[in-house]
Amino acid sequence: MFRAIMPARGRPGRPTATAAALATGLTVLILGPTAAVAGPPAASGAAPVITRAALDPALVAGRGADVDFVEQEAENARTTGEIIGPDRSAYTLPAEASGRRAVRLTPGEYVEFVLPSAANGITVRYSIPDAPQGGGITAPLNVTVNGKNARTMTLTSQYSWLYNQYPFSNDPQAGLLHPDWWITECQCVPSATTPYPSISTPFRPTHFYDEQRLLLGRTYQAGDKIRLTAPPGSAAAWTVIDLLDSELVKPPHIRLLAANVLAFGADPTGRRDSADALDRAIAFARRTHLIVYVPPGTYQVNRHIIVDDVTIEGAGNWYTIIKGREVALPTPAPDGSVHTGVGFYGRDAADVGSRNVHLSGFAIEGDVRERIDTDQVNAIGGAMSDSTIDGLHLRHTKAGLWFDGPMRNVRVTNNIIVDQIADALNFHTGVTDSVVAHNFVRNTGDDGLAMWSEKTANARNTFDHNTVQSPTLANGIAIYGGTDTTVSHNLIADPVREGSGIHAGARFGAEPFTGHLRITNNTTARAGTYELNWNIGLGAIWIFALDRSIDAAIEVTGDAYLDNTYNAIMLVSDWPVKDLYSISNVRFRDIRVDGTGTSVVSARSAGSASFANVDARNVGAVGVNNCGSFHFTTAGSEFTLTDLGGNDGGWLTPWLLPNTITCDDRPPVSPPPPPARW
Repeated sequence: MFRAIMPARGRPGRPTATAAALATGLTVLILGPTAAVAGPPAASGAAPVITRAALDPALVAGRGADVDFVEQEAENARTTGEIIGPDRSAYTLPAEASGRRAVRLTPGEYVEFVLPSAANGITVRYSIPDAPQGGGITAPLNVTVNGKNARTMTLTSQYSWLYNQYPFSNDPQAGLLHPDWWITECQCVPSATTPYPSISTPFRPTHFYDEQRLLLGRTYQAGDKIRLTAPPGSAAAWTVIDLLDSELVKPPHIRLLAANVLAFGADPTGRRDSADALDRAIAFARRTHLIVYVPPGTYQVNRHIIVDDVTIEGAGNWYTIIKGREVALPTPAPDGSVHTGVGFYGRDAADVGSRNVHLSGFAIEGDVRERIDTDQVNAIGGAMSDSTIDGLHLRHTKAGLWFDGPMRNVRVTNNIIVDQIADALNFHTGVTDSVVAHNFVRNTGDDGLAMWSEKTANARNTFDHNTVQSPTLANGIAIYGGTDTTVSHNLIADPVREGSGIHAGARFGAEPFTGHLRITNNTTARAGTYELNWNIGLGAIWIFALDRSIDAAIEVTGDAYLDNTYNAIMLVSDWPVKDLYSISNVRFRDIRVDGTGTSVVSARSAGSASFANVDARNVGAVGVNNCGSFHFTTAGSEFTLTDLGGNDGGWLTPWLLPNTITCDDRPPVSPPPPPARW
C-alpha cells in the first residue's frame, strides 16, 4: 500500500523519501574509488558512435529538439579508464549519467572521442568529488586534439553535490533535515522511533554532474581525436566523464544599428558590474525604438534586469555571457526572497506584467548552490506576454525560466537549459496560448518542463519537440492541471528519482484538468523511477489523482516507451484518497512499448482506460497490474480496461478484461534488452 507523501516545504512539494538502492536486483554501484566496473576500451580508430539520449538516433527520429551539437557517450569511446554502470539506483553516479553509464578516470587516465563531423566547440558533462565538508573543489582536465594543441579546462563541483531531504543541504555531514518525516532507510519516522535510528552520512547524495563548454580556437574535421585526460597530480581522486557534445559554432552575430551596451558603460571583461549599463541601454532603446545589442564578452550582473517592451540580442550564446554572483539581501524581499542574482525579469503580473520582450543570443550563468524556494534567482522570471525567448544558454540558476502569470503568448524556443537546482521551465499560474519548442534540457533538480495551474488555470499551451535528459528529481515533463494542453514530439530520458518521463498530476493545489490533454508522439527512454514513499516503481507515463479526480479527455497517441525501468503506463491515486478520487476517460492509441522491468499497465485507482493498437514486447512481468482501489471485490477491480483492438504482444489478453484483479505491485524486476527498431 501507499505511504502517505509528506508535504514538502515550498513549490511543488516532493515526496520526501527515496531508497539508497533499489531492492530489485538492479546493479548497485557505491560512490567512491571502488565504484567502477571495468569495461574494454573501444578499438583504436573505431568509428564514432553518435547517439541521442544514449539511443540509436533512428529510434527517436522526429522526436526531441533540433540542436546544433552531436552527442557521443563516453562509454562508447576509447578509454584507459573504467566504465561505471549500468545502474538505475538513486544516489549513484551511473544513475545520473546519460544512458546510466559513464567513464571513471583516475589521474593519468583518458577518454578519447573521434569527431563525427567538423567542430570548433565542445561541451563536456562530468563529475568530480565534493570537498569533505561540502562546498566543492576544482580540478583540471586536459584537452588535446590529435595529441596537440593542449588546453586545460578547470572543472568544479561547487554547483553539484546536494544531500539529505528536500529542499536539500550542501553539508555532507548534516543530520536529517526533517526527522519527523517517514524515511525508507529505517522504515520509520526517526523522531518517533526509540531508539533513534542510526542514519549514515552523507545521506542521500545527489546532483553529481555539471558541464562546461570550450571553444577550441579553430575548426577540426571529422576523424580528428579529442582526448580528455585527468592529469597526474589532480586534486580530484577521480573524474567521471559522461559524454561529449561537439559543435561547429557559428561566428558571432553583429548588429551595428543598435543600442550597444558598451556605449553605456558595460564592461565586457566582467571585472566591473554592468547592471546599471544594461538598464541605461534598455531605457535608451525604448525611447529610440532600437534593439539592445550585447557584443561578445562576459558581463557581470548581480541582480535582476527588468525588461518590458524591449529586444535584447547577444552575439550568440557561446560569445555573450551574462554572469553574476548570488547576493544575500539585507532584509527579506516582500516575495520572501533572501537572495538576488542575475536574471532577466518581466514586471510582476500584479503590476500588469511586461509585454513585447524579445531575448536572444546570449548565455546567463548564475551562482545558485542551494535550493531556497522563496528565492527569485531564476535566469528568466516574472510575467512576459507577447514575448519570445530564443537561443539562450542557461545554467547554474535555481530555475531556468519560471513564469508567474497571468500572462499570454510567450514563445520559448531553441534554448539550452542545464545544471539547474530546480526546474528548467515552469508555466506557473494562468499562462495561456504559449509554446515551448526545440529546447534542450539536462540535469535539472526538479521537473524538466512543467505547467503548474496553481490558483489560476493555464490554458492552450504546448510543449513540442523538446529534449529532457536526466532530471535528478521528479519528472521530465509534468502537467499539473490546466485546460486544453498539448505535449507532443518530445524526447525524455533517464529521470532518476520520484518521477516519470511524462506526468499528469492533480496535485500541488492545481486547478482541475479540463478540456483535453493530448500527449502525442513522444518517446521516453529508461523512465519510470522507484518511488520509495510507496515502495513501488512508477511508469514512463504517470497519471496521478491526489487532490481530485481526473476526468478530462486525456488522449495518449503515438508515444514510444523504451527500456522502462518498471511500468510503461501507471494510473494511480494516493492511499488516503483512494475511495474519493478516480481516473477515467483516458485513451491510449498507437503506442509502442519496448521493454518493461515489470508491467505494461499498472492501475492503482478506480476508473477506466481504453487501449487500441498498443504493441508491447519484452515485458518483464504480467502485462497488467490491476489493483484498483485495493478492495478486491468479488466483482473485480474498480479499474476497467477496454480493449479496442490491435493490442499486440499478448500483454492484454481476454482473461484480464475488463477488470480482473492482478495485483502484484512488487514483482521481481526483469531488466529488458536494449530497445531496437520495431
